[in-house]
Amino acid sequence: MRIGMVAPPWFEVPPKGYGGIEWLCHWLTEGLVKRGHEVVLIGSGNNNTSARFLQTFAEPPTERLGESLPEVLHSALVASFLDDLALDVVHDHSFAGPLSARGRNTPTIVTAHGPVDGEVAHYYAALGRTINLVAISDAQQRQAPQLPWTTTIHNGVPIAEYPFSEDKDDYLLFLGRMSPEKGAHLAIQAARDADLPLVIAGKCNEPLEKAYFETQIKPLLGPDIDWIGAAETKRKKELLVKARCLVFPIMWEEPFGIVMVEAMACGTPVVALRGGSVAEIVEDGVTGFICDHASDLPEAIKRSSLIEPAACRARALRLFDTSKMVESYERLYEVTSHR
Repeated sequence: MRIGMVAPPWFEVPPKGYGGIEWLCHWLTEGLVKRGHEVVLIGSGNNNTSARFLQTFAEPPTERLGESLPEVLHSALVASFLDDLALDVVHDHSFAGPLSARGRNTPTIVTAHGPVDGEVAHYYAALGRTINLVAISDAQQRQAPQLPWTTTIHNGVPIAEYPFSEDKDDYLLFLGRMSPEKGAHLAIQAARDADLPLVIAGKCNEPLEKAYFETQIKPLLGPDIDWIGAAETKRKKELLVKARCLVFPIMWEEPFGIVMVEAMACGTPVVALRGGSVAEIVEDGVTGFICDHASDLPEAIKRSSLIEPAACRARALRLFDTSKMVESYERLYEVTSHR
């Protein structure tokens, strides 16, 4: 098939560090190329793909993340590129890009990577059947059941590229952007109550992230709490594979916490608060523990050493490997292109 893959503009594909959507675009693109499809990837920055690459920004506008104009300009350039391509399907991972779907005959698949409440839900509802909307978890679909969902396809990671070890160190790990709903402050409290050291690695470059870090995280740091900032891919895997457990105390309905899959791929259990996709990813008592209250986290952390690392790896491989994601999208492309 001839597939147009549209990445967001903010980071290269793949990114050097943070950039979950960009990593998924990369893994999906590479998987499709290996399966014999002709893929055109449209994105920012350098050409790092085995597909054909079309560039919108020479330098990704990372420092302007959250502004509207880079997204709109990116989408306008994407639309002009797509006008000149003969494709069977367009798969758009950007936010503004789907606005142009109405003006072309090629069917457009849109993966909703973020929350779908409020005005975002109104946006996707207004796009209606001009797009084929894909959820990344059943929990995300339940958040907005009125939307014209096509299907659910879980995100995947290349499990074989993640190191595995049954031998763990005694530190806990929090890995995520600095935002109140991610719950780093809860991870600190839980670690101290469990009397175990905590490593915190995360993105912290947007104003709201910096404000949260300065007011709620920095005052809590000490010899038992190690803040290392954003971790690039190699360092992230090193941290994940040796951690006693990943602490994932989310305080919002996160559509898909891919770091939970990455932890399990490394044989590392996940201790999480219930919410969003957590119960779809973590098998309670088998690959980690799901808690209903923050006060339950310390005891679950202590019990995490009872979890078998091999069971974590096995679940990640069975349900969340990129091969499963690629095959699911491949089937969707085939069905969509023949409608």
